[in-house]
Amino acid sequence: MKIYLGRSMVTRSSQLPSRFQIALPGPSLRKFSQDALSRYSLSAKGMGQAPESVGHFKTPPAATTNDDVLKDPSTFDIDDVVIQMAGNATVGLTTGEAARRLAEEGPNELHAALRIPTWRRLLSQFQNPLVYLLLVAIAIALTAWLVEGREGWPVDAVVILAVVLLNAGLGYLQEAKAQDAVAALARMTTASSAVIRDGQPLRVPSAELVRGDLLVLGEGDVVGADARLVRAASLRIQEASLTGESESVLKDTTTLIAPAALGDRLCMVFKGTSVAQGTGHAVITATGMRTQVGSIARMLEATKDKPTPLEKEVQSIGRMLGIAVVIIAFVVMGTILLISDIHSTRDLVDVMLLGVSLAVAAVPEGLPAILSVVLALGVRRMARHKAIVKNLSSVETLGSASIICSDKTGTLTRAEMTIERVVTLSGSTRITGVGYAPEGQVEFAEGDHRGSVLTPGAVRIENIVALSGGSLAGNAHLRQDPGGEWKIEGDPTEAAFLVAEQKLGVSERRITRFERVAEHPFTSERKMMSTIERDHEHGDELIVIAKGAPGVLLQRCSRARVGMDVVAFDDVMRSRMLADVDMLSDAALRTLAVAYRPLATADSQDDTELLERDLIFVGVVGMIDPPRTEAVVAIAEARRAGIRVIMITGDHPRTAARIAADLGIVDAGAVALTGADIDALDDDAFAAAVRATSVFARVAPAHKLRIVDALQADGNVVAMTGDGVNDAPALKSADIGVAMGITGTEVTKQAAKMILVDDNFATIVQAVREGRGIFDSIRKVLRYLLSSNMGEFLTVFLGVVGAGVIGLTGHGGDVVLPLLATQILWINLVTDSGPALAMGVDPPASDLMARKPRGLGKRVIDARMWSGVLQIGAVMAVVTLATIDMLLPGGLIEGTHDLDTARTAGFTVLVFAQLFNCFNARSETVSAFSHPFVNPWLWGTVLLSASLQVAVVNVPILNIAFGTVPLQWDQWIVCFAMGSVVLWYDELRKALWRAWQHKHPPVP
Repeated sequence: MKIYLGRSMVTRSSQLPSRFQIALPGPSLRKFSQDALSRYSLSAKGMGQAPESVGHFKTPPAATTNDDVLKDPSTFDIDDVVIQMAGNATVGLTTGEAARRLAEEGPNELHAALRIPTWRRLLSQFQNPLVYLLLVAIAIALTAWLVEGREGWPVDAVVILAVVLLNAGLGYLQEAKAQDAVAALARMTTASSAVIRDGQPLRVPSAELVRGDLLVLGEGDVVGADARLVRAASLRIQEASLTGESESVLKDTTTLIAPAALGDRLCMVFKGTSVAQGTGHAVITATGMRTQVGSIARMLEATKDKPTPLEKEVQSIGRMLGIAVVIIAFVVMGTILLISDIHSTRDLVDVMLLGVSLAVAAVPEGLPAILSVVLALGVRRMARHKAIVKNLSSVETLGSASIICSDKTGTLTRAEMTIERVVTLSGSTRITGVGYAPEGQVEFAEGDHRGSVLTPGAVRIENIVALSGGSLAGNAHLRQDPGGEWKIEGDPTEAAFLVAEQKLGVSERRITRFERVAEHPFTSERKMMSTIERDHEHGDELIVIAKGAPGVLLQRCSRARVGMDVVAFDDVMRSRMLADVDMLSDAALRTLAVAYRPLATADSQDDTELLERDLIFVGVVGMIDPPRTEAVVAIAEARRAGIRVIMITGDHPRTAARIAADLGIVDAGAVALTGADIDALDDDAFAAAVRATSVFARVAPAHKLRIVDALQADGNVVAMTGDGVNDAPALKSADIGVAMGITGTEVTKQAAKMILVDDNFATIVQAVREGRGIFDSIRKVLRYLLSSNMGEFLTVFLGVVGAGVIGLTGHGGDVVLPLLATQILWINLVTDSGPALAMGVDPPASDLMARKPRGLGKRVIDARMWSGVLQIGAVMAVVTLATIDMLLPGGLIEGTHDLDTARTAGFTVLVFAQLFNCFNARSETVSAFSHPFVNPWLWGTVLLSASLQVAVVNVPILNIAFGTVPLQWDQWIVCFAMGSVVLWYDELRKALWRAWQHKHPPVP
């Protein structure tokens, strides 16, 4: 069988051969013997101790408790940790012991969110005040139908129920689709880890890791559990997902003398981080929810979801309409019962039907379904922009966002270290292009040729030696996959040299010229690494090449490279280069120096102290994790839209401030507030700091959560983006959390309400645009539906109250309704659904991203909209009742037609008035004649609705169902003219408003 160990592979049968090979980065294979495993057992007493037998564990010393070690293993010696974990630092656990612990402790997994049963998810779609109101209307309609003797079908109840079920089905299906998409992302990778059990290397599912397991780490591996290192060889861990630190962290086995922050626990590795370089062994100290990731997950469980602004508004509308409808319906029914002579059950039923008519007229029963469809259309558009929205209302929430809090690494930056500057004794250069794609050029950074491509000469020669030397003194690999994308293996810092070297066009020569002979890995004591290379172009002579911290490497140089010459490296040169290093550091660039020297035959290749001296200085490079180009544009657009962008990162303050300035989040020279600064502030000072600061660095998960809470307490709608586990609690607490689909952890994706499939920050701004467009569409729909239903309600209410004035009395009964309940339901079906849905695809306004964010206290339906709703509703009621009055005998205007004809004409006028109102409702201020044909769907639904109204008036079977009679041509003309009054009234109202605004412009 084959066993994968990091990026290596060994083959074994049932018994491990006495010698096996592990493929390590570099040109050659390094061999290890089986008995050499004993040399990997490190302890506080040093190397070379005899390994303990498998399954034999020491008794813990009384001075050290298991709880102490579990709390922070980094402060305990390796021996103590291994003993307390009942493990073995050489041959690992036995298979049987591992199985027993797995059964006892459970799988190495975080607690998954309890899956909500299908029936509960479906039932949740009905938990809406508007739906409650519709259910009450259904109950009343059914009661009236039963009292009437169950004649025919309860059409009112059936149709309203169909609308409610349609709304629930749309919401359920959309949320199910989003959950399926999230689950598909989770299935993209199945984690596994390399361990040693029974003295044999194995690869097992990470979920099966247990405390005491001996974890084997290699480049590219994802760390499967929290563990204490017992061996580390040039081991660098990428911990950005946990700490927010963009650079990989060099690990060692040294015991800490005091507790430290996660990012400074160098002898520990943590679940969910990844190995950027090197190898190591570690004893697992915590699994599942006991890991550092697990502690964040527990914090996440304590953070409760909050309703979106739209959900709050719809609930408010539902409550308000419900209370108003109940009060008005009971007042009207009570008044009729008092002033009318009720002789029979039939009369009582008629009064109840009036109550149902008022409820149906006042409640836009199609609103929940239409809102769901409008939001679902927005979700589909977002899906085309590589965004998965898990909750429909979340799209609108982004449109309300006044602040976007974003992580830095991988979200605003590319997570691809890039060399920007090279400084040598002959001058400095600037390297264009960002990321791992070797696209760009090397340019002069100073002098008369500044900005021009580097030409042959001393500066170019020194750049070649510096970049090729840095590439040699490293183990990274750069390759292009079949899709054309450039990817790296190994440490991003080392890969940056490879990319810069390719931009200079000298990679091929370096590859064929040099051959690796030996390597001395980076150590925290030396702060440098070196390799010994064989130079095939110079008689196979050996050369040592070193790269490391400039302050250290410069002190080991006695000579310097100037063009093709080697000169003495005097104090003046050294001071000048140190000043250049300070200049690069002030620009938030990470600096590394490169040096070399030829080796004499007598030189030792093993003693680093002798090997890494008398070096020839070449140059210093400055590198950075560059900002995403598209993020710069997106942030500029966000600021134009009045949205404040805040960077929250675990990275170095100076680096964070530099990146924030490059992105346009802050001005150059701004400083970052650190986690330590935050801890020193009381609540009032912290609230003031949050208002004034846009860059936060070296922050822990609790700090992120506190920042989001403070922003929300200030009345902001906060969107939080991120990809790491450390972002998850803040994502869940924010009004809308946005996780990264590629680099985001599963914990983050579960906490977020939206997931960016392509990890593109620019999609956030596109989502804001979409959210604002949806908010506009929702306002159009609400303006249209509420004004139309207000027209229906006022028509019924005023028609009953003023029946004697308009001639609606004396027609065979005490209670005469201007419109039948079925006619009102028809109006809602024909004029509400189609035109309202068509408004959902109305093109967004051109000034969408030039507006300031909607304030938290600003209602979707504000006082101005309510005023317009009441005015338009009143106009609809007046023209409808006036038409009925014109055709009926008696009243204010004498007519000659019967009740059925007058009611049919009034019914038709109200339909036409609402269809004209479609064009009014597209804007509160812009004329309906401005760009009238930009939405063909609206015209299509208006024409279809008008055609259906013609059918319900002229088709005999529909006449019976809806109580209508055919109208004459002149009556159709009157109905059309009376219906158009709504359009002309609103045009006059808008014109007066624009004139007022022009005369009294708002104060900015």
